[in-house]
Amino acid sequence: MAQLIKIQDYISRYQRDIFHYPGQFIRLKNENWKKLLYTWQMEQETKNQLYVDDVEESNFSKWKSFFKKREKIDEEYNEDDKTDIPKTETALKQYFLDNLISFQLNWASTTVSEMSFLDRELRTDFTLKYFLQRFPDTFLLFYKPIFDLKKISLETDLILISPLGIEIIQILEVDSSTSIIVGDERTWYLEENNIQSRILSPIISLKRTEQVIKSILNKYELKFPIKKTVLSRTNVIDYNSEPFNTQYIDSKRHEKWLTEKRSLVSPLKHRQLKVCECLLKHCYTSAVRRPEWNEENDISPF
Repeated sequence: MAQLIKIQDYISRYQRDIFHYPGQFIRLKNENWKKLLYTWQMEQETKNQLYVDDVEESNFSKWKSFFKKREKIDEEYNEDDKTDIPKTETALKQYFLDNLISFQLNWASTTVSEMSFLDRELRTDFTLKYFLQRFPDTFLLFYKPIFDLKKISLETDLILISPLGIEIIQILEVDSSTSIIVGDERTWYLEENNIQSRILSPIISLKRTEQVIKSILNKYELKFPIKKTVLSRTNVIDYNSEPFNTQYIDSKRHEKWLTEKRSLVSPLKHRQLKVCECLLKHCYTSAVRRPEWNEENDISPF
């Protein structure tokens, strides 16, 4: 599960210590998946018995409570009490990952002392869910971050930082019956039923984001590979060639591209985290003081 490092202008606990929280998240996620799986297996064994007298609160129900530590903040998850126990291990994994999104959003919008007001639409943002649930733990996601450069605030494309490099991603998706035709540096085309319409080339935004990242890395004398990607999971992209360090991932190439990402076996890298630290220093943040919470409980949402 990719880690949500920064959302737009929200405060993020990763800003407090980027060298601590990514490793902590991976460790806590793995530990609690094992605990949840074990208690689910115990619950399945219990269900296989003939009538067990009004089973007291099951192990599974007890462990569901580790998903409830933020219920005062996320009232929507009160409905989770009504959720049936997953019947298969695959369903259990999805249940676990879906609940982790809530904590990812919490980590990416609060610190011990500050908080940003979370847009509830983010909880049902399918693009965000795709990136968080389909990529490995060592992929660090900046979701539409806003950079503060020379008193100018600029929202950029998605930035996905793996142990091997930075990938800037512009998503271009329309009705699946429409083809995307690559034009020049400023204009692309959408074609449906032999009728074309113009759109602004996504390369413009990708290059702008690349320039922002390069200027920050240069300031700190950091080198890290940068690649630009136009991603369309629903459409075919018609093109003759790809620009330097740029790739077009359409519906035909998507699965292969995703498989390559998921098959990357590498721990977090110091240079990767250093790059994140420098980018975070130049991200715009809007936050307010939050009510005093128990710091010990706040460290781990599990």
